[in-house]
Amino acid sequence: MGVQYGSNAVTGIINIITKKSSRFDTEVSIYVQEETVGSEYGLFDQGRHIQSVSANHYFNEKFFAKAGFLRNQFAGFFNKQLGENYDQNDGRRGHEWLPKTQLNPNLLLRFKGNKDFSIHYRFDYLNEIINRNNRSINENINPATDTSNPIALDNNLIANRFTHSINAIGRINDQLNYNIVSSFQQQRNDIETYGYVIRDRDLQNVERQEYLSRTAFFTRATVSNLFKTKRYNLQAGYEMTLEKGYGDGLAILLDPNTERVEGRLNTYDGFLSSEYQFSDRFSIRPGIRTSFTNLFGPQYILSLSTKYSFGKDWEFRTVIGSSNKTPTYDELFTFFVDSNHDVQGNPNLNPERGFSVFTHLKKTIKFKNDVSLKSKLSVSYIDLEDKIELIVSNPQPLAFKYTNIDAFKSLGFFLENELKYKRLTGGLGLSVTGVSQVLNAEQNANDNFLFNLSANFNLNYSVPKWNSNFTLYLKHNGRAQQFVQKANDVGEQTFERGETEAFSWLDLNYEKSFLNKKIVATVGARNLLNITTVNTSAFPGGAHGDAPTGLPLAYGRSFFLKLNYNLKY
Repeated sequence: MGVQYGSNAVTGIINIITKKSSRFDTEVSIYVQEETVGSEYGLFDQGRHIQSVSANHYFNEKFFAKAGFLRNQFAGFFNKQLGENYDQNDGRRGHEWLPKTQLNPNLLLRFKGNKDFSIHYRFDYLNEIINRNNRSINENINPATDTSNPIALDNNLIANRFTHSINAIGRINDQLNYNIVSSFQQQRNDIETYGYVIRDRDLQNVERQEYLSRTAFFTRATVSNLFKTKRYNLQAGYEMTLEKGYGDGLAILLDPNTERVEGRLNTYDGFLSSEYQFSDRFSIRPGIRTSFTNLFGPQYILSLSTKYSFGKDWEFRTVIGSSNKTPTYDELFTFFVDSNHDVQGNPNLNPERGFSVFTHLKKTIKFKNDVSLKSKLSVSYIDLEDKIELIVSNPQPLAFKYTNIDAFKSLGFFLENELKYKRLTGGLGLSVTGVSQVLNAEQNANDNFLFNLSANFNLNYSVPKWNSNFTLYLKHNGRAQQFVQKANDVGEQTFERGETEAFSWLDLNYEKSFLNKKIVATVGARNLLNITTVNTSAFPGGAHGDAPTGLPLAYGRSFFLKLNYNLKY
């Protein structure tokens, strides 16, 4: 995938396919979802509330349009906090997890010409507001009347992002396939500060200031079937990304003299890949990608994929390739610093260099009585120099910075199974991953492999006469290890092996449809095992004898109800 999609795609690609057509002339879909946040729920001021509406229509055989709107309100997780209207100065004001509201309208227009050409335009907009309530308040005492009118200095983090994209797909002379896509994205983040008069529910001295701005232009094109032959295929393509922006974090509010971090990253890539089919069973696919940027020297990515079928039930694949990677815009220029956060990019990063090997063995077995089993065993090995990682740059106060790791190795074993029997489908996956990494600036660094076991299990059972489906999903994360910076008994900084304890995640859903699937109701439970925090010693700072730190993962067991109405004609 590195040759096809760039240096960030070594371990795979997630392909999100948006709906661009329909079997019906007109469709309307409306859904609402109400969800608890742990044990907290209220119609307006607690829990999660989602509303969505979308519609699509064929105006004629060639022109298709779709529009939608989504509102996602998370009212925050209170836990032991008492919200924004609490007026005592004892640290219990506000939320443990901050409230957030997202608005997301979108539009898609598609024109289909003859059988060999189609083009579509898509627009997406996101508005997000995060509410931050100060846990400290000013009691605002009036000596003349010996009364108080508490006020708190609060703020809202406001993000606005829009994306325009256009995609053309077609064929020339019944042979040459082309795919061209271009997009433009712009994002702006503001902070709105104000004094909140708690008892009056009033806002005073509202000020708004921009602290982050970023634009990106992306274009990519591929051409395939350059040679008209059954055994040989050649694909060529280019990719270009132009990004620029600046980020002050929120530090500019604390110190007006904060230096503005500005950045620009332009990348220009070209790639070739070919496939030769030696026989019905054996094929190879070599590829090369060259990447140029305005900040670094050229990078080259090479790969060789092979596929061999041992008959219709067995398949073996091998992928060998270089794993070079240039730093991304975020890794170079991120700057988010305020009283609670410190995450910074590093303009002095070096590109990653290395190679990777992946092998996959897949087997499909069909039994009697409608039973089938698909199994895949995969092994991976990655060896990198100067791998880019977000590490702790300062234990107290806690700060993170992107840094090159001098040596990084990863060894993984993965087993995936899918079993089908009539209306029952089950999946079981197991993985064992070992990671070894060394930062030469560290003393007493250890390059041993640290292994982690994880497993997942899913089960789906359908009952047609009830128009129902039951779904269960279980994910187990095994004990994780990593090297962390610690202070020993005499105050010297050393590097020791820390551990995060294992935990499991369990979800259960039940779905039922009514009126020929016009109405679909889903009820479910998330995090049935009620996970909130896990203990970890993989945290920098204290001596090795310190008690483990509680790492917050979730807000506990929650339940949801979703009602979906579909109209098709």
